[in-house]
Amino acid sequence: MDFQYAPAPESRDVVDIRPSYGLFIDGEFTDGHGEPFKSIDPSNEETLAEIACADSADVDRAVKAARTAYDKVWGPMPGRERAKYLYRIARIVQERARELAVLESIDNGKPIRESRDVDVPLVAAHFFYYAGWADKLSYAGFGADPKALGVAGQVIPWNFPLLMLAWKIAPALACGNTVVLKPAETTPLTALAFAEICRQADLPPGVVNIVTGAGDTGRLLVGHDGIDKVAFTGSTDVGKQIARGVAGTDKKVTLELGGKAANVIFDDAPLDQAVEGIVNGIFFNQGHVCCAGSRLLVQESVAEELLARLKTRMATLRVGDPLDKNTDIGAINSAEQLQKIRMLSEVGEQEGAERWSPPCELPQRGFWFAPTVFTSVAQSHRIAREEIFGPVLSVLTFRTPAEAVEKANNTPYGLSAGVWTDKGSRILWMAERLRAGVIWANTFNKFDPASPFGGYKESGYGREGGRHGLEAYLDV
Repeated sequence: MDFQYAPAPESRDVVDIRPSYGLFIDGEFTDGHGEPFKSIDPSNEETLAEIACADSADVDRAVKAARTAYDKVWGPMPGRERAKYLYRIARIVQERARELAVLESIDNGKPIRESRDVDVPLVAAHFFYYAGWADKLSYAGFGADPKALGVAGQVIPWNFPLLMLAWKIAPALACGNTVVLKPAETTPLTALAFAEICRQADLPPGVVNIVTGAGDTGRLLVGHDGIDKVAFTGSTDVGKQIARGVAGTDKKVTLELGGKAANVIFDDAPLDQAVEGIVNGIFFNQGHVCCAGSRLLVQESVAEELLARLKTRMATLRVGDPLDKNTDIGAINSAEQLQKIRMLSEVGEQEGAERWSPPCELPQRGFWFAPTVFTSVAQSHRIAREEIFGPVLSVLTFRTPAEAVEKANNTPYGLSAGVWTDKGSRILWMAERLRAGVIWANTFNKFDPASPFGGYKESGYGREGGRHGLEAYLDV
């Protein structure tokens, strides 16, 4: 029997999007002096708001406000007092969860189920978690009296706008630093809503500053002499530029960059469970995930059966309105990203891989791409080597565990990996040999504030989350 889902739209009325937004500097919204730009809804290409753009003078004001707040208020404040502000922010995020989830889905294009059930709860959890550390830093293993670094310049991407903000701001504030953060130009709205939350929580002016703009604004922030710590999540190319730019300075840097994760399925794996993990690994958030399981490595003896089950499951995925609670796959974040996904998918076909997508009707307006799987993929193919950052899966096969490890590690990236098997000893054997920062066993894309996250090789350096995430914001 074929069940049809009636639309179940979440209301847009729970958010009040203003026609225009300024920069958030020293506790106040203020005009930017760069050329303003528009934020659009990727599901229908409608303009949401006009966003201010920070120029060098604006970035300078924000950094100076952060320095004053650090020197006079936040730095000298006892950890237990800082913790109160973080707890307050966490509770306000929970109180405004529905509004934040709807705003994130409108601005980013991700399904409301994901922003509601994954992103926003994790945002609150990160602030709760690091609030708990604020008065216990001397027990974190970084010395008896670890000190903050000062002013952190943070640049975040568009795939998890509010969650990446929490990953950056929560540990920085817990450790006693102040922050100037630049959200991605295509998804600034939840960062600006967070600025309102900071005011609602009576956070002292200058502790958190939000400067909006494109790449030039990010470069001005990272290159500013008043910044003590740079934190960046985004593409490997930009990460390399940042690393070159800060070389020879005293700035501490953490970089969380791209990935091309292997999701390894052994012949004794629970196949239906593995199929759910594969779908979650690559189609979650439209594949806009640095640690997405974009390379599927399947043991030869079960490859045919697994692919048949995977295609059956993919045919049930619903692509469409991000605010519909039934939607599994939302809109691609921008026209530019859609063009990149299309280009690499066409290259995959030209190189000889076999392309398959379930029949699905894509909306006429907006940026959309059907969930896609490539078989007959060789390791030399670009779709097996380059980060597509979209709902596109490349399938390779292997015969032995040693071959699986060799193929999984045959990448310049090393952010994450997944292992599916019934044998605990094999999970441990694989985990020892896979060069990836996070390895999931019989699951994928599971995150917890207490667990560190970060990569090797061209996936960057430093860790975010957990006790390890404190080190990046302490002078140790």
